[in-house]
Order: sequence, then C-alpha cells, then structure tokens
Amino acid sequence: MAKPRKKRQSYTPQQRAEILASASRHNFTAADVKKKFGVTPVTYYSWRKKAGATRKRGVGTRSGGNSVGGNLGYQLRSEVQTRVRRILPEIVRTEVNSYLNSLFSSGPGRKRSQRF
Repeated sequence: MAKPRKKRQSYTPQQRAEILASASRHNFTAADVKKKFGVTPVTYYSWRKKAGATRKRGVGTRSGGNSVGGNLGYQLRSEVQTRVRRILPEIVRTEVNSYLNSLFSSGPGRKRSQRF
C-alpha cells in the first residue's frame, strides 16, 4: 500500500512576500524560516530566486545588525586576487621553464633521445 501524500500548503503571493520580507529583515536562514513559518528550505530558496532576493554566501550577518567594515572581507579578497593575478604569470613561467629544463637538459647519466 502506498504512503498517503502530505497535503501541500498553498501560500498567496502576499503571504510569500511577507515571509520573504521577514526572513530578510531578521537575516533568517532556511532552517529558521522552516521553524518559524513551516516553509521548506527548497520552497524558501525558490521564492527568493523568483523574487530576485538571493544573497551571496557570507555576505549577511546572523546578528541582525550592520557590522562596521562589513565590506572588509570583500575588499581583502579582491586585493589578494589582484596581487595573485599580477604575480601568477611569472610564477607559471618560472615553473614551466624549470620543468622543461629538467626534461631536456642532458645532465650526467642521462641520455638524450634523438627523435625527430
């Protein structure tokens, strides 16, 4: 015998908007929304996506307040990326040259293959 299906809760657009606004205002996670409103995480994320209210991970704070320097993490990450992009070509060039020299140098005890 098949399991009886659970009845789906239907929310009006107004209820969805209120739940999304409350969740955003209080920086609720999907688990918090499920506890408070009974909306499954999948449904909550679907509503957020349709409403264009998605957030990047780590951007919001759980305390509910704005932290001073909240952009510091983003700025630091951006600065590190810029510096890495600046020095990476030289690192790659050095490593590739070192590898090629080890492959094609004729050191002691090493025979060079002559395939052309």
